[in-house]
Amino acid sequence: MSNTSIQNRLKKYNKKQVSADEAIKKFIRPGNRIFIDSGCAEPIDLTKKLIEFGPQLPDVEILHFLSLSDLDYYETAGGIEDLFRHNAFFIGKSLRKYIREGQADYTPMLLSEIPKLFKSGRMHLDIALVQVSLPDKYGFCSFGINVDIAKPLAESSEFVVAEINPKMPRTLGNSFIHMDDIDAYILSDHNIIEYNYGEPDETAKKIAKFAATLVENESTIQMGIGLIPNAVTTELKEKKDLGIHSEVFSDGIVELVEEGVVTCKKKTLHKDKIICSFVMGSKKLYDFVNNNPMVEFHPSDYTNDPYIISQNKRQVAINAALSVDLTGQVNSDSIGYTFFSGIGGQVDFIRGAARAKYGKPIMVIPSTATLKDGTVISRIVPFLEPGSGVVITRGDVHYIVSEWGIAYLYGKSIRERVLQMINIAHPDFREELLERAKKWKYIYSDQQLPISIDGRVAIYPQKYETTLKLKNNQTIKIRPVKPTDERLIQELHYSLDDKDRYLRFFTPMKDFRRKKITPMVNIDYLTDMILVGISEENGEEKIIAMGGFFKTAQPSLAELLFVVHREWRGLGLSKFLLQLLVQIGRELNYKEFGGAILLENKAMLHIINSSGYTQKLKRIEGGVTEFVFSLSK
Repeated sequence: MSNTSIQNRLKKYNKKQVSADEAIKKFIRPGNRIFIDSGCAEPIDLTKKLIEFGPQLPDVEILHFLSLSDLDYYETAGGIEDLFRHNAFFIGKSLRKYIREGQADYTPMLLSEIPKLFKSGRMHLDIALVQVSLPDKYGFCSFGINVDIAKPLAESSEFVVAEINPKMPRTLGNSFIHMDDIDAYILSDHNIIEYNYGEPDETAKKIAKFAATLVENESTIQMGIGLIPNAVTTELKEKKDLGIHSEVFSDGIVELVEEGVVTCKKKTLHKDKIICSFVMGSKKLYDFVNNNPMVEFHPSDYTNDPYIISQNKRQVAINAALSVDLTGQVNSDSIGYTFFSGIGGQVDFIRGAARAKYGKPIMVIPSTATLKDGTVISRIVPFLEPGSGVVITRGDVHYIVSEWGIAYLYGKSIRERVLQMINIAHPDFREELLERAKKWKYIYSDQQLPISIDGRVAIYPQKYETTLKLKNNQTIKIRPVKPTDERLIQELHYSLDDKDRYLRFFTPMKDFRRKKITPMVNIDYLTDMILVGISEENGEEKIIAMGGFFKTAQPSLAELLFVVHREWRGLGLSKFLLQLLVQIGRELNYKEFGGAILLENKAMLHIINSSGYTQKLKRIEGGVTEFVFSLSK
């Protein structure tokens, strides 16, 4: 837009235009409380001038939500430590050092509730420094890429001074302020701050893949601030008709819109619309949201209201954690006593997604962290480090995802949670976590972990996970057994009637105590394999079948076993499990499978006889068929 066009647009409001010097000198007084616009919308020219005049403005309190600029308030102002008192609702990079050193404050609050603090008058605001777009022909300026708390705080402030920037996108929704409500403005022309999360490493990619498996078609997505939540977008390209309801999104969503993955057509609230309160990313992202009717910006007391969020069917919330303890307490804002970030919108969306129909609240976390001295520590810990804040409580937690898998904790006992969390911890720390849990009586005193032949904790072979569509058109998940399956396998065996138990165990076994089940779940995946078939109904998982093999005294021979729930027989489960077991057996260097079947067990005899594999041994004795077949056809 030419300078002439800009001046014509502002001609009606010329009396409100001031220089940057005048904006600070006229409206700010010593002892004032000031809000500076958030994130990538920080009004750079006004902020620089505020810093310049800082020595003349003692006892000024500056409020922030996620400061992302490179401006250093203390160094730029000559290193006067008590010149400004900063108060951050979410700690950005420019303030982290000063909060750590006690020169700035941190106020922990849910993002959804910050506007109420000012609207109610509990916290008085003297002036709001904001960055907005050019006014339209009706006099409305857009808050652009940052509406979150900027709009409600500007509405609650005594004075509003705006940095009008023609480069600020005009975003739609509840995102406008009229020139009549702006007390003064300066005209700027700097580029909008851009933000890059960086390239995800292999750990982040693995976590993103696991998290993406939890996202169903037609889900509505929220991704919190962080490298890993945003890496998930690259793993969603095969999904269909996704929607977005999130406090923030970045460039990855633009790509999903362009590829037809994000359509918002199946949303139950704000159909056809992407809902957010701010964005952080590149110029491509800012161009995408500019005057785009598909994208609506709203203040955070709307976008982050758990009641509003919960109206989205299949709302998925993906947020990052710093550490998680064995019972499911999630720390996201501090490293020990050192505050690092903030609560932000995590709690809002975790609770909103939990209340949504088919909603999924997900926390993502790398299993380890590397300290400055090179020491590797576990992020999955026996207990949170002293000083660490519990952002997501045990009662709110649902899914925890690391690069080692997915733990589902909601409604689980402490014992079940501990086993789930150990299962997704780094293998190097699992024994230590297990021993701590035993010491505190969280788990059985004889609880074991699967150990490989090399003496290390057995690594779960995620590559064997798959799905199977049965003859009744139901789809079930097939995966290797986990130590956390103990109770589900007990339930499968107790569901068998006396005849089934006799056919499986050659005796009508009456109980399936832990000592009988433990060898089935704590297996060495390098020598043994048990696959389980899982059906899910109303969020509840049940093991409805299992098939596996165990090593024998003969190195080349493994012994087969199968159990299928009565209601799931005749649907092709056993045949599929056998084929997959043969594939795995070959990979583990077995040459033959064998076993024994009662002659009465005609269904299993049919599976073996019709498998297509050459039987090297078939002996019938005492009503039992013993068999051995080659794994090569």
